[in-house]
Amino acid sequence: MGHWPSVKARDLYAALIAIGWRQKHEQRTGGSHVLLARPGWPDFPFAFHPGTEIGPKMLARVAKQTGLKREDL
Repeated sequence: MGHWPSVKARDLYAALIAIGWRQKHEQRTGGSHVLLARPGWPDFPFAFHPGTEIGPKMLARVAKQTGLKREDL
């Protein structure tokens, strides 16, 4: 496994949208949780505040669950 960079959550969200993920619904309590959906994949709960820095280990976990590749960032 290669090295993942650290990225802001807003950039990760944009990359997921670019590869075909779509917002299914927002949590109704006003939080930052969003459920993303993509055909052929289980729904992915995106639970990061936009300015949060996502480290390499967490980014690798997200990539495994979403099909994200380094070149998508």
